Amino acid sequence: MDTTGTLDEALQRLHAAGPERLGRLTNHAPMAVEALAAHGQARSVHRWLDAYAPRLEEFPAEVAPVTDADWPSALGDPRRAADWIGYFDRRIAERPWRDVLAEWWPRLLPGLYGGSTHPVIRVGHAVRTLLAGGSTAPRLTELAHGLGYWAARHHPVTGLVPVPGADSAAAALDAVPPIAEREGGFPTRLGGVRSLPVWAGTVTDPAEAHRRLTELVTAATHRYATHGHGEETMLVHAATAPNAVLRTLPALPRALWVPSLRAAWTASAAVTAMYAPDAPVAYVPPGPVTPEEVFELAVAHGDEHVVKLTDTALDIGDERALAAALRAVELSEPLR
Repeated sequence: MDTTGTLDEALQRLHAAGPERLGRLTNHAPMAVEALAAHGQARSVHRWLDAYAPRLEEFPAEVAPVTDADWPSALGDPRRAADWIGYFDRRIAERPWRDVLAEWWPRLLPGLYGGSTHPVIRVGHAVRTLLAGGSTAPRLTELAHGLGYWAARHHPVTGLVPVPGADSAAAALDAVPPIAEREGGFPTRLGGVRSLPVWAGTVTDPAEAHRRLTELVTAATHRYATHGHGEETMLVHAATAPNAVLRTLPALPRALWVPSLRAAWTASAAVTAMYAPDAPVAYVPPGPVTPEEVFELAVAHGDEHVVKLTDTALDIGDERALAAALRAVELSEPLR
């Protein structure tokens, strides 16, 4: 946990900005600065944020307050982002944040795919810092912003046809059929996902769901090293989205762990279907490196997706995960 106060300062600075820019692109700064602080890079937070600041837009205007009576009609309406954030601000001020999260997680989980999965990733970063013991006002507000963004961008995926999968997460990702038309942005491609392999479909035990979700995050991160060239930015989410869910499980009732595994698998597999290359390429990292060295490289590079994938790779901590982070550094354009 960051004890310098830097993360809280950065979050306060960021809460004057909206969750998106240009009407469709996500504001990644809250997630990136939390990752920096979590890995002992508080000294880099404001410098990174200064470089990212030109991408921020003002907080959007309110339309009308979301209420307990009418929230279903506002779900999935991106024009209501400010209204939703205000709603969760009020709920978290009135009740313990874990209670609010537990109430809304099953409502939001079916729409995990909206906003290119960024809303759940933002929530995962917010929950991590809260679980670390940092229930400060800026961190609680950050959870409200993440949940509000998720509600505004809520987008379910339905009607998927199951196809044969595999026992392991790695093999199941290999079995994902690519979409027919791999053009356009995330929403367009998501509409082209018609079928996904079955994986971990018989899991009913929460502990097993946790184990399988950990396996999925590991497999998707490892896979980036050999498949990230398919789309160096979007394929990051095949790992970071399920990892956000994994990070949130300890704050949730165990009864929600199995459906969380289902949604995380669908998200990771869908991203794989939308952006995977025609063939993998072998990747050999330049030499042995420590996790600390890899994160230093990611910070120096600066790209928000590189920082977040490296953050996930450090959760795994093995050589293949670190190789995936190094591959992201090589493939991605640095923050300028």
